[in-house]
Amino acid sequence: MVHRSYDQYCPIAAALDVLGDRWTLLIMRELTMGERRFTDLRRALPGIAPNLLADRLRQLQADELVEQRELPPPAARTVYAATAAGREAVPVLRALARFGADRLAPPGDDVEVLPHMAVYAMVSPYHVPEPAGERFHARLVVDGRPFDVVTEGVRLSLRRRPDETPDVEIEISARELVAARQGTAAPLPRSAGAARFARLFQLA
Repeated sequence: MVHRSYDQYCPIAAALDVLGDRWTLLIMRELTMGERRFTDLRRALPGIAPNLLADRLRQLQADELVEQRELPPPAARTVYAATAAGREAVPVLRALARFGADRLAPPGDDVEVLPHMAVYAMVSPYHVPEPAGERFHARLVVDGRPFDVVTEGVRLSLRRRPDETPDVEIEISARELVAARQGTAAPLPRSAGAARFARLFQLA
């Protein structure tokens, strides 16, 4: 496997030397959302050849952006996860999501809209911090799957505290979230919590 370089003294070129290969950013998209098995990555990345995925993962491990972990019994298995250095790509991924959202056509009936894509690409990148910086915890139930979105000032987290009760719970479909982002629908329920969530993520 050849690790190609643009060989330019430029921070953008240096970043692309690590992240610019085909599929690499999409692999990082998946791994910054949580631990994944090899089979999980193949399922999330239709069209990638298994040997190419293995090559990309080996290179990302060599670049110390990805690591392998062994989960304890009873679910003992090998998974891949983003390292602390790998998670530094999150702002890049969010910027790309914002750039791409304006160029994404409304999904047709033949397009599957995944719940985690709707949350991570259509909600998280649009966080606007509140001046007061108070903690706010919204639970989105997207097509029946729960996602916790927690803000505290400029900080945005997708992990909640143990036993924390959300300030608001919003049931919505992935397609409705895409429609809300694209401005073709306003599906959020009318409540103070939902209004605050919409304001924090520019869905109002």
